[in-house]
Amino acid sequence: MRDLTQAIEELTPWLESLEAERKAAVSQCYKGVGIAFGGVAVFLIISGLAGFPAPVMLVGSGLIVLGAMIWGNSALNALRKTVKSGLNDRFASAFGMRYSAEVHNPVRFDAFREHGLLPGSDRKSFEDMFSGDSYGADFDIYEAHLEERRRTKNRTYYVTVFRGVLIRINFPRTVEGVTLVTRDKGVFNGLEGWGKKLFSGRKLERVGLVDPTFEKAFEVYGTDQVMARYLLTPSFMERLLKLETELKGKNVRCVFDDALGEGDGRGELLIVAETGNKFEAGSMFKPLTDHARVETLHGEFSMIDDIINTVLEPAREGGGVS
Repeated sequence: MRDLTQAIEELTPWLESLEAERKAAVSQCYKGVGIAFGGVAVFLIISGLAGFPAPVMLVGSGLIVLGAMIWGNSALNALRKTVKSGLNDRFASAFGMRYSAEVHNPVRFDAFREHGLLPGSDRKSFEDMFSGDSYGADFDIYEAHLEERRRTKNRTYYVTVFRGVLIRINFPRTVEGVTLVTRDKGVFNGLEGWGKKLFSGRKLERVGLVDPTFEKAFEVYGTDQVMARYLLTPSFMERLLKLETELKGKNVRCVFDDALGEGDGRGELLIVAETGNKFEAGSMFKPLTDHARVETLHGEFSMIDDIINTVLEPAREGGGVS
């Protein structure tokens, strides 16, 4: 089912079997809207005749709308969950991965934070975890949504500070110390350098690289200049830049750390990219057999496959060490 045409052929019968349920759920949603408007109108008429104060009328109307919307969307939300889980399960299996809709133990999340790859947050949630093995390395990819609490004089609210994918790869080649790759900050690079002097008691120094394209996009810090250059070969640098295109995201950054490995000389590679929300079921107001739904998810799973191949696939002969 890695082929899009094959995926459409195999998934269409299953999606067709859920179409009647989708239509019924959409109908219930519209009924919920009608009940909300009708219920509020009746309540306001009765409240006005009874002489209820304005605050009571406002709260009562809000409760009617809330209850009607919860009921109206309940079937649609349940179906969305079924379709999303079913499609992701089937695609993950086809691409040789394991899938979990819920992420109870976000792999290496603390390490992502400690390395400065993620911003601080007051509220966080995780979903859609994919795991597998490729080129002798196991990997995990999952989505994170981080929010920061903001306050004004009248209210408290949350804003998104990060939404994207976190990638952990048990890197198949030798890793020693820490090599951190962050985004270039132009005139602020000097200040950034001071902030990266120490990590877990280890001193990180600025690493200069010869590739001008890479130097424009990234800043590199490491505990070992030689190891940093060994890891960040021209081949790897090209692949890191390519990731942003494949992820359809921005601000890709990463870190190699030997302390995260299994003590066999191999460390881990952690990668972060701001991609928005991926791996969703699509609109339930459109027929489930709409090919665009399958095409979108197929493209996103192909993206995961490309990510792993981009980072781990051995360089071709004559192309240097990857």
